[in-house]
Amino acid sequence: MNKSPRLAHASFIITGDGVVPDFWTSYFGVQPAIAVRKGDPIRRARGTVTAQRRTGVWGVSSESAVASDQLSPHLRYLKSSLGLPRADLRALVEQAGAKMRFFCFWVNDSGDRIPDVPPDIQSMMDALGGTIEIDEYQ
Repeated sequence: MNKSPRLAHASFIITGDGVVPDFWTSYFGVQPAIAVRKGDPIRRARGTVTAQRRTGVWGVSSESAVASDQLSPHLRYLKSSLGLPRADLRALVEQAGAKMRFFCFWVNDSGDRIPDVPPDIQSMMDALGGTIEIDEYQ
């Protein structure tokens, strides 16, 4: 039986030149899907270095954890997994000179799917100084 690809998933990402991945892993207590420092080497599959990372990135994804084609369950999973909101998060992100966002993958082949971002999650991210971005594919 083939699993068809999901039409939605989301990631919580912190980016910036001052991102220290080990700090964020410890802070949230979850293993990231991506954790790189600015200047880390970018390696090809055969091991050769092609360049250095232009910025630091720390992020987690809902892709393998949530079986839904809607965004709401993915965003709620990330909110719960990361213990959001956190009173000190905005200040910590600002001190690191970083930005945070929910980055949402959204397939809309039919042209009639509307992303379901819950108002409470939008309000939470606004209060934290973060954004919600939807990358839509048709």
